[in-house]
Amino acid sequence: MSVTVETLEKNMAKLTITVAAEEIEKAMQAVYLKNKGRYSVPGFRKGKVSRTVLERMYGKGLFYEDAVNSVMPEAYAKAVEESGLDVVSEPAINFVETDPEKDLVFTAEVAVKPEVVLGEYKGLEVPKADLTVTEDEVMAIIKKEQEKNAVNKNVEGRAVQSGDITTIDFEGFVDGVAFEGGKGTDYPLTIGSNTFIPGFEDQIIGHEMGTEFDVNVTFPEDYQAEELKGKAAVFKVTVKKIEEKELPELDDEFAAEVSEFETMAEYKAHVEKAEAERKEVAAERAKEEAVINKAVENAQMDIPDAMVVTEANNMIREFAGNLERQGLNMEQYLQYFGQTEDGMREQMKPNALKRIQTRLVLEAIAKAEAFEITEEEVNAEIEKMALQYNMEAEQVKSAVNVEYIKEDIAYNKASKLLVAEAKEV
Repeated sequence: MSVTVETLEKNMAKLTITVAAEEIEKAMQAVYLKNKGRYSVPGFRKGKVSRTVLERMYGKGLFYEDAVNSVMPEAYAKAVEESGLDVVSEPAINFVETDPEKDLVFTAEVAVKPEVVLGEYKGLEVPKADLTVTEDEVMAIIKKEQEKNAVNKNVEGRAVQSGDITTIDFEGFVDGVAFEGGKGTDYPLTIGSNTFIPGFEDQIIGHEMGTEFDVNVTFPEDYQAEELKGKAAVFKVTVKKIEEKELPELDDEFAAEVSEFETMAEYKAHVEKAEAERKEVAAERAKEEAVINKAVENAQMDIPDAMVVTEANNMIREFAGNLERQGLNMEQYLQYFGQTEDGMREQMKPNALKRIQTRLVLEAIAKAEAFEITEEEVNAEIEKMALQYNMEAEQVKSAVNVEYIKEDIAYNKASKLLVAEAKEV
């Protein structure tokens, strides 16, 4: 095997890889031996047909494609190693010579890791966070807890009001014809939740339990069902039940029921302290993000598109893995949300670019600062991972590339340096 390298624009390179005909011949023979049992030829016992006979019957290239597919990965990996390039994308493969009796020649266009020229990264100015916790914020948190502990109480003798929880039957018609999915029985609907078509819930207000009435609406132009977009519809609606939320009093009894505290004053003090701690953590994260963003803005780098696409593909694989852990799959997700993988990739590209820029800048800072990564730090990180994944430390060490752990430690040190050196204004 041999390789030549051509430098292209914007941190791209083209590898021209040649695999000797002899290697292809060996691979074709291996494919033949593996698959010969699949062929039945009159006059021959199954699995005993010679390769020469099969190639005469089906063509010289019968085993060629599988042979090429078997040798290409190793040939590409060796070519990358020999070239000395730091490849950061999936290769775009093109074939130059595919005659089964000649050397295989193919090209692989790849993105090469860009050089980063750092700008200012110490003493960067970031907005100072307001950590004040107001009375209104405390009460908003307590009222959320109050809402969670509300009970629904049957209402009689009055019409539906905004905020009521109703139970309704309905059936929708377009041009006098009932449409699929437009019927519901004993459907729970909170008035004001805006879960139905705009205007639907408002027209239930004022009607009493047991009454049947018409609701006139127009489906939005962006409605998910193509056949209903922009169409006027009439719903026959019956109110079967009206309930209202009954909120508990915000007193000592409520505090004792929803917390470990006996009085409302103690509970409020606890909520205020917890909110202050939450704001402090959020402020640290916001400060870290802001200072990293500024360091990225101040740096110069030319990110190749292929590198962004590869990162977006990695993000899709991560997302698919998370779905699988929840018992779902990507096909179901895309179908449910009416998306395609290509569309999802386009949506992810901005975040993919940001992830690349952040990683490259933190790596460049770590290199500039010549951070030392000790064995103790690596072992501490392995111990953390072992706890996280419920594994033994030795199992983690054998399963994970230690160099990746060192990189993560270096990135964290660079990030902490940026935060420590930042000026809050």
